[in-house]
Amino acid sequence: MAARSKARKRAVDVLYEADARGTDPVTTLAERVALADPPVNSYTVELVEGVHANSARIDTILADYAEGWTVQRMPGVDRAVLRLGLYELLWRDDVPDAVVIDEAVELAKTLSTDESPRFVNGVLARVLRDGPREGPRDRPPDGPGVGSGLPVEDQ
Repeated sequence: MAARSKARKRAVDVLYEADARGTDPVTTLAERVALADPPVNSYTVELVEGVHANSARIDTILADYAEGWTVQRMPGVDRAVLRLGLYELLWRDDVPDAVVIDEAVELAKTLSTDESPRFVNGVLARVLRDGPREGPRDRPPDGPGVGSGLPVEDQ
């Protein structure tokens, strides 16, 4: 299993655990980092922190695109996989869309029910096709965008 795939699986584990315990994912992550058994990859940290930072928007998008399901009614593992997938799909510009969806589907196959891979694929594909563009992927490909660190008048 590739390093980023392992990092995604660990991120889903942390997100699921925090959701099941009703705790903050970053706190749960900090506990896992402190234990270091197994060690927590830096990409896992980025993913959990990114999902947490954008959690309200992610859940709003999930509610809008998960036809027939509320976010709270979804199986916990599916919810964690979808939150991670949406974060990577909409806020990470270093991972191709097809890779994000494929990785999320594989996680659903490995960790959840027989129906979960199709559900995860459907939700992420709808968001990709019809959904909002967020974060770095919302910037034009050439030149700095909002959040580049440059004052707006200098851009």
